[in-house]
Amino acid sequence: MKINDLPSGQVIEKTANALKKIPEMQPPEWSQFVKTGVHKERPPVDENWWYVRSASILKKISRLGPIGVNKLRKKYGGKKNRGHKPEKRFDASGNIIRKILQQLEKANFIEQTSKGVHKGRILTPKGKSFLDKSSK
Repeated sequence: MKINDLPSGQVIEKTANALKKIPEMQPPEWSQFVKTGVHKERPPVDENWWYVRSASILKKISRLGPIGVNKLRKKYGGKKNRGHKPEKRFDASGNIIRKILQQLEKANFIEQTSKGVHKGRILTPKGKSFLDKSSK
């Protein structure tokens, strides 16, 4: 079964559970206190949010091909409630995304590359097989 055969929510949930078993994918100690972006008012409630975000980033890298931190910040950003002023869009935290990408590189699931004018990270064969196995 491939990752495209299942709905995204199921793939991300199963991949997050599989990422918990990998020693390189440990959340830093500051992750329980941090907000995921300036547009958020509070930190995430879910204790396993680091693994869910890691699984989501891994799936996005597999789908979007060479992708960098800046584009991922835009994908995970959102609108900020600014009181009576109109809402404004803000990017997500780059530090969180950067640390997750470094952990995924350490686990050999992704690698840095350039394809034409596009630079960023792509899935390695080990990462692709991990996604396929975890989606079963």
